Amino acid sequence: MRVHTPRATLLASLGDEVLRVRADTPPERAGLDLVPPDEWFERGEMTWLTRDGALLGLLWQEDGPPPDAAVQVLTMLLAAARADGVHRETEVLITQLPVATAWLTGDLVFRKVSRPFLELFALAEPDVTGRPVQDVFRDRPALVQALVQAGAGRSVRLPDEQITHAGHAAWVRGEARPYFGASAAGVMLTLQDVTGEYERAARVSALLDTDTPAALLSESGAVLQASQGFLSLLPAGAPVVTGAPLWSWACFADVPSDPVRDLVRLAATGGAARADVELAGGGSLNLRVRRTSEPGLLVAEGEAAARDGRAPLGVMSQVLALSEDATILVDHAGRAQLVSERAATLLGVEAARLVGLAVTRVMTELGVKIFTPEGEPLALPDWKEIPLPMRREVLLALPDGTVRQMELRATGVGGEAGGARGSVLLTLRDLTALRRAQAKIRHDARHDALTGLLNRTGVREALSRTGQRGAAVCLDLDGFSELNAALGRTACDRLLIQVAARLNDLSSEAHGLSARLADDSFMVFLPDVGAAAALNRAGAVLDSPLRVGQRDVQLTAALGVADRPDDAQGDAVLANAEVAMQHAKRQGRAQRSVFQPALRDEVARAFELEEALRGALDKDQFTLLYQPALSLKRDRAFSAEALLRWNHPTLGLLGPARFLDLASRSELITHVSEWVVQEAVLGRQAVRAALPDRHANWTVSVNLSLEELRRSAGLRRLLPLLSTEGAPDIEVSAGSLLDHSQETLGLLEQLRSLGARLSVDDFGDGASSLAALTRFPLSAVKLHPTLTARLPGDEKSLTLVQGTIDLAHNLGLQVVAVGVETADQLGILRELGCDAAQGYAITPPLSGADLISWLREH
Repeated sequence: MRVHTPRATLLASLGDEVLRVRADTPPERAGLDLVPPDEWFERGEMTWLTRDGALLGLLWQEDGPPPDAAVQVLTMLLAAARADGVHRETEVLITQLPVATAWLTGDLVFRKVSRPFLELFALAEPDVTGRPVQDVFRDRPALVQALVQAGAGRSVRLPDEQITHAGHAAWVRGEARPYFGASAAGVMLTLQDVTGEYERAARVSALLDTDTPAALLSESGAVLQASQGFLSLLPAGAPVVTGAPLWSWACFADVPSDPVRDLVRLAATGGAARADVELAGGGSLNLRVRRTSEPGLLVAEGEAAARDGRAPLGVMSQVLALSEDATILVDHAGRAQLVSERAATLLGVEAARLVGLAVTRVMTELGVKIFTPEGEPLALPDWKEIPLPMRREVLLALPDGTVRQMELRATGVGGEAGGARGSVLLTLRDLTALRRAQAKIRHDARHDALTGLLNRTGVREALSRTGQRGAAVCLDLDGFSELNAALGRTACDRLLIQVAARLNDLSSEAHGLSARLADDSFMVFLPDVGAAAALNRAGAVLDSPLRVGQRDVQLTAALGVADRPDDAQGDAVLANAEVAMQHAKRQGRAQRSVFQPALRDEVARAFELEEALRGALDKDQFTLLYQPALSLKRDRAFSAEALLRWNHPTLGLLGPARFLDLASRSELITHVSEWVVQEAVLGRQAVRAALPDRHANWTVSVNLSLEELRRSAGLRRLLPLLSTEGAPDIEVSAGSLLDHSQETLGLLEQLRSLGARLSVDDFGDGASSLAALTRFPLSAVKLHPTLTARLPGDEKSLTLVQGTIDLAHNLGLQVVAVGVETADQLGILRELGCDAAQGYAITPPLSGADLISWLREH
């Protein structure tokens, strides 16, 4: 970090704890969870360090994003430091790093090097890999010694060195440190090309031609050049170490000097300050560190004495030339003594024409005006009368008609306490870009990036500011994740933008608010409108289809509404509307709900149920019941459907309708599906083992949605078991067949090859797709229970069932009737040619042991 990103802070998960690391301070423990501080969200740039989907660490820098090289190096190191890291991956990564990097064994034999490393030293990989460092760098004893120290467990910062190859000279700065990764340990050598720093330093080296203590620094604090005045502060015999941090120079007392380090860090982030620093030889130096006009360069200056109450113009002119700010030095009579180039450019006049003129009069004649940040006009001050020091933010109206937001400072230079007033240094720092960036950050923090609507934070603040009565409606689009899979993310983003536009039009007409709360959730607040009217107006937004490419898409949504009375406080209406929306969502597609206090208790119960569900697997609270299927031709049971139940400790035996929706909101559904498949295979084995003569080919089917199959990493983990024992039969709902992918088809084919038969469940309801019967490798269809329930008295149902059976048989599919309750229904199904049936007319669901007993008796 000292080499590649000295001003950044790293939050990394190492072992069982999280460490907070900066380049120049010891690591600190930051707890057990990898959670960034709140201030990281409010300012600066935060970069996620990830590998293979795992979050390894967070890298934050206040003054912009950290360099890509730093991100790559730290990601590689953290990945290799994990307990499951593989050193072969580390070797490959090192060869691909964009910076000069070498990995050596503990015996200082080169293991792997990056391509920039080979190019820097004009070496070929066979000349390096596998060879001791003493053989490769015979002419660099200092480098060899540093690597020896790193091999002994000490981190060593290398002095800056100039390397010449093929007539090209390059300055490098590096560090050697012990490295422990995966199963290997050794030394990591990193070298950074800092030629640019030295070239920029050469361009401003005229500043150092002075007896005044001054030095040019890199942003990390490394000394690039120092004036004779600075060198004279060193104790006799002390070495001059170019490239070493300024705070480590022997001229300062208590090396390393914390005050000097603080000044450098402040300047590197754009600040500037002075501090009295104790010197090793006695006395103190009033030191100032600031940025220069050259990118990446800082200048450190000791206090220069004033002469005769006047500023030392020779040094001051050089200082002004390097300043990033627009600066004017005004004498005791209000006349310009020095004008920086930036100030002249800002005012639109040559600097030489301003020197010697009264600054206030010139600015007036040029038409320059100043205002408060709120836009109130201010009179141009008389600079010789203003109280010092002075600092304020103003709006500066310039001769070219532009208005800039500036920070104006006035500082006394020269003069004596109680005596004649000296010069005044006027500094104008342009804050326009900063203020615009801050305004954008404030806007982005409260608005959704895709739609431009308020986000959750923004709408909560807006609702808290206004006390208007009205109604809030929350919308959650139905089946949007399936639509995402079918149409793609880009197309669905366009749909979201259209929904947002319609909601924005609705809220604008009513002078209300609209917001996007989550991926497919929105909210609209309509002032002075009742709940029923607000619900209808919000629902009408989706009445007409949306356009994506060449197709029209009709969306539906779960809507929840809550009233906001006159005495309501804060954003409670948003929370109430979301509770109502969640209630509507649990009722099915295109449902609506009005908030009632009882709904909140229902949501709380659902939350408690979801929390209990997370521990149900570990506590062995799930069980399977089996409902046999009877062959209507042979009049004997041949298979059973596995039905999941939850033995809740207080609520008793719960069916899947009470908890599967909760499980499907997270990866918990994957673990539940894995358990069901494994238990079904064991249940099938138990029947075959107990009744080998009569049921050696007994089968068991399980219900899985295509969404579960898409996320079924658990099923893939069970493939070895399924390969040995054979997969259970799979039942997929007819509605889920409307959306499928090649990946899903491939997994179904794989399950089929392992012995599974695929059935489509609930066939005949409104969401069924006849085309799906030919796309999937189906073996059977299971009729929706509502078709069976109307038999035998309903002629239309009779005709529909007969047609479905004929269609399935023509496609080579078996037909199973579900929900058969009476002997009459069983008889008519047999007459219609239905292959099998299951339901209470045969037997209710049975436990595994009861199923075996029932099969013995039947």
